[in-house]
Amino acid sequence: MKNILTILLSLVSVAVFGQFDKYFENRTMRVDYYHAGDSKNDYYYIDEVIAEPYWGGSLVNLIDDTNFGKYLVKVLDKASGTLIYSRSYSTLFGEWQTVDEARTVQKSFSESVVFPYPKAEVTVVFCTKAFETGKYVEKYRYDINPADVCLIKHDNRNKFPVYEVHKGGDANRKVDIVIVPDGYTASQMSLFKKDCEKFKNEFFKYEPYTSHKDDFNIHAVLAPSQESGVDEPCKGVWKNTIVSCSYWSLGSERYLMTTDNKTLRDVAANAPYDQIYILVNSTKYGGGGIFNWYCTGVNSNKMAGKIIVHEFGHGFAGLGDEYVGGSEYNDFYNLKLEPADPNVTTLVDFDSKWKDMVEQGTPVPTPETSEYNDKVGVYEGAGYLRKGLYRPMQDCLMNHFGCDAFCPVCQRAIVKMIEFYCK
Repeated sequence: MKNILTILLSLVSVAVFGQFDKYFENRTMRVDYYHAGDSKNDYYYIDEVIAEPYWGGSLVNLIDDTNFGKYLVKVLDKASGTLIYSRSYSTLFGEWQTVDEARTVQKSFSESVVFPYPKAEVTVVFCTKAFETGKYVEKYRYDINPADVCLIKHDNRNKFPVYEVHKGGDANRKVDIVIVPDGYTASQMSLFKKDCEKFKNEFFKYEPYTSHKDDFNIHAVLAPSQESGVDEPCKGVWKNTIVSCSYWSLGSERYLMTTDNKTLRDVAANAPYDQIYILVNSTKYGGGGIFNWYCTGVNSNKMAGKIIVHEFGHGFAGLGDEYVGGSEYNDFYNLKLEPADPNVTTLVDFDSKWKDMVEQGTPVPTPETSEYNDKVGVYEGAGYLRKGLYRPMQDCLMNHFGCDAFCPVCQRAIVKMIEFYCK
């Protein structure tokens, strides 16, 4: 019986890998576009299509069923209309839509989607999740012929050497993190390497990453900046850095992000990647993380290690912030719907969240008393709101840095995502 099961699993594996080989080459196609609009509207404008040398993603899990992101890209085989790839993701533009400025101003942001390089013509479909319904709505579609030599750029801009920080195995069966430096000069590349080793050591200190160390690869691109440091606009400090990170993104001092998407993607393309982490040369507290977009964190602040894992929780597993206040956002969540974040609930559809992890007899909602200090429950106050949103535990790294661990609900969500990439 065991031999029969092994044979059946092998046949399934061959069939699934055959799907990848049928439609794709083991490298990346990147579509750069401009995402424009205001608080109520968004529009897509194609910029350019680029061939990149590596594909870091799974060869098996090609269709995304998480729907964590505000946006969804679908790749269809043009001849048959078959869905052959999809990924949900969020962006800085999507967050900008929720700040005050977006109510009176229209802006455009450079964005990218990546997918395995198709063998035949495809249709790329861009979708936005409607705030009122939580359903994806098609916004734009674009046909691409991979043989079109005039359309697709193959010049691999911004080439730099790569330092291997941690090797777990084959890129298509591991979670590949690429670390991009910002604010390290050429003479500081040795410091960057040391900081990457610190990144690795801090990252694997926390469960479930400790137990899944062999499921990760960490690559670092040795891309120097012209100047050391990072922009601090409110202090009049401006630095010429490789990917142009800046504090005060979206009006929040600690929000350390970049809008130079094209350079960031060019630099990241020097290695296979599933997740981009920008390591910024600064002692000032700051960072950020957006699901399937990129994460940032500083190298020298005393909280640098916890910043790394907290922001990676956003970028990799789609985890939401569990704290109250501290944001510039308006209407970030629709309280009439169940949010996508696996660690935040409105109780509209709690069965789809961590209800199975709440012990029988634990009240829902759960009071924040000592009796429930270490209990998975439903605690009001999350997603920047004091009322209407609930988190799984009183303490978690997605709530505050006084805590030294992810709660069981966040850990489960992270493990599920690791498994998604490693099949």
